[in-house]
Amino acid sequence: MRKNVILILLFTISFSSCNNTKTANGKGDVEQNQIEKPLSDLSFYNLPSKWTNQNNKEVELIDYRGKIIVVVMIYTSCKASCPRLVSDMRDIESKVPKNLSKDVKYLLVSIDPDTDTPERLKAFSIENKMEEDQWVFLRGSSSDTREFAAVLAVNYKEISPLDFSHSNIISVFNTDGELYYQKEGLGIDSNETINKIVELGTKS
Repeated sequence: MRKNVILILLFTISFSSCNNTKTANGKGDVEQNQIEKPLSDLSFYNLPSKWTNQNNKEVELIDYRGKIIVVVMIYTSCKASCPRLVSDMRDIESKVPKNLSKDVKYLLVSIDPDTDTPERLKAFSIENKMEEDQWVFLRGSSSDTREFAAVLAVNYKEISPLDFSHSNIISVFNTDGELYYQKEGLGIDSNETINKIVELGTKS
């Protein structure tokens, strides 16, 4: 009888330890609490838009909740400013501290969804060596793209087939999808953007 009691106690302690492991690393409960926390009216996760990524997988913006989001809007046939924006994004990603890299997603959203198919976005990601999990290329409907651009204060207009004029803005959102910082322009020093990402990383 005593032997059976000891075995039950050992099993109970073992089970308790397994449960405590989840809370000890801080991730399981923190992420769950964040998901259950109501979104503010300022969160872009309130948008009901649907998207397709470069792997031809359907996603929603809220799928990235819990991550620091760095966003830029481009189109793959652009020969002028978009290559510079892509270069700026790569520069930011390369300078973010490695301990924060898993907490950040870099979203490149197409303003030309008719041309930028998932296959084209995939080829673009490979061409620009942006194939790791932190890089996300998205295309959506024209209306969803317009709505998302409005949130970012990005203006764009088709001026000829495969050619657009557009704002050059990189935006940083916190883990709840609220705008935290923006920079406009091309080839601008990225240190302030990186500092804002690090600030958010220390808060999460």
